[in-house]
Amino acid sequence: MSQPVQPPNQPQQPYGQPVDGNPYASGPGQGAPSAPTGNPYGQQPPAPTGNPFAGQQPGQGAPFGGGAPFTPAPPARNNVLLGVAVALGAAIVAGILYGVIAGSIEREVGYAAVGVGFLVGFAASKVGGSNPAVIAASAVFSIGAVYVGQLIGISMILADVAQIPFSEVVGDHFDAVTKAWSQEADFMTYLFLGLGAVAAVGGAKKAD
Repeated sequence: MSQPVQPPNQPQQPYGQPVDGNPYASGPGQGAPSAPTGNPYGQQPPAPTGNPFAGQQPGQGAPFGGGAPFTPAPPARNNVLLGVAVALGAAIVAGILYGVIAGSIEREVGYAAVGVGFLVGFAASKVGGSNPAVIAASAVFSIGAVYVGQLIGISMILADVAQIPFSEVVGDHFDAVTKAWSQEADFMTYLFLGLGAVAAVGGAKKAD
């Protein structure tokens, strides 16, 4: 018996249609599409961690253009009582030094009076700040320091003239010292007192 003859030009399977039950098979000349990986989140960016600075590298500055954290300024000096106490202590020391210098050279020096006031005002304001009470106290104490220095200088001169100890002049003849100051006081004497007060104000402003 003769076998059936196949019909000529049997249509071929179109491109892109499933081949042998494989929906991902491609026709001739086409590349196979990539198969899904099974992870629907494979291509998504990492989820946020809740920390807005987590993505920064070490050494980067803070966001919004900021650099290192802001350092608060130190608290302002405003200890009035301590400033006045320092002014008094500095006036005592400066007055003694001024008196020793004046007694040694037997004359007063304007620069020394200015130095007394500047030292008192600078030290007081350095501790107590620019409070008006501190500056006023520095000026008053500077006048007292220059005055005490003048008395010490006169005492040293009298002790040298009378050939007696300095301590005896101050302890037993202090009234003679003040009397001698009143008799010898002139325009320059009071000028030195004023220079001490002005220098104290200048020293306080310089310290601030």
